[in-house]
Amino acid sequence: MKRTKRFLGIIPILFLLLSSSVLKAQIPAAIDTKIKSDNMRNFQVEEIKVRWKKSALENCPGVPCVTAPSFTCGTSTVPDMLGNSYNTVAIGTQCWTKENLKVTMYNDGTLIPIDATGGPSGSSTIWQNLTTGAYTIYGNESSTGTNATNYGFLYNWYAVKGISTVGSTNYKNICPTGWHVPTDGEWDALVTQLGGSSVAGSKLKSTSPLWYSGSGTPGTDNSGFTGLPGGYREETGVFSNTGYYAFFWSATDYNPLEAWYRSLDYYNSTVGRNGFSSSSKSLGTSVRCLRD
Repeated sequence: MKRTKRFLGIIPILFLLLSSSVLKAQIPAAIDTKIKSDNMRNFQVEEIKVRWKKSALENCPGVPCVTAPSFTCGTSTVPDMLGNSYNTVAIGTQCWTKENLKVTMYNDGTLIPIDATGGPSGSSTIWQNLTTGAYTIYGNESSTGTNATNYGFLYNWYAVKGISTVGSTNYKNICPTGWHVPTDGEWDALVTQLGGSSVAGSKLKSTSPLWYSGSGTPGTDNSGFTGLPGGYREETGVFSNTGYYAFFWSATDYNPLEAWYRSLDYYNSTVGRNGFSSSSKSLGTSVRCLRD
């Protein structure tokens, strides 16, 4: 009786083994080969993943490494959040963008509002009373207009500081990741590198015919900074002085209404350090970025 039960218990196992053999025999050779090939391919993919992870932990010996492209100031470019690409220039130990910023969002993706009130002249109490970040385009042209193409956009100081909400202490960055708006001290370092404020202006101004060609002091652009006369937007909203002046923000303020900015003008070779207006944070000026 025990032997019979034991024999009956073996039958299902024999049947399962026999069935597997029969089924395997019925699989066409091509399909069987593909199954084996797929299994090997999956194994190889997993093996590659393991090796890549291992190489990353061991500084990539023996296998190719995936590394970020190297950056060389003066030949490499830097993109903003919209994909605009900016050339760079090394001046002393600093690395600057060579073109004025023309981005419409902070580098976390938060939009910067545009103020296009006031028509071509720009006269606007809205612009004057802003206490959060905003940008504008000279003459209230479109983003593809001549002024935007030549000079980039103009920003109030609140955009430079990254203030998008009244009373906020969580500031945003208008420059690409890894870059920032220069402080007043960093502007000082640039001017000193170029021989001081009385001569640095000519070295920062471009040789472009966009500068007024009167009896002023032409730019030599010895620094490669290529400063262009993009003018500015006054506190009242009025647009002024393309061809004659270039204004650039610093990230440094010195009271609740005023902040430092630098100026170039066609008349002479100096670099102005300004902040004299009772509401200078409402000015719309150009922005250059400095590498961290």
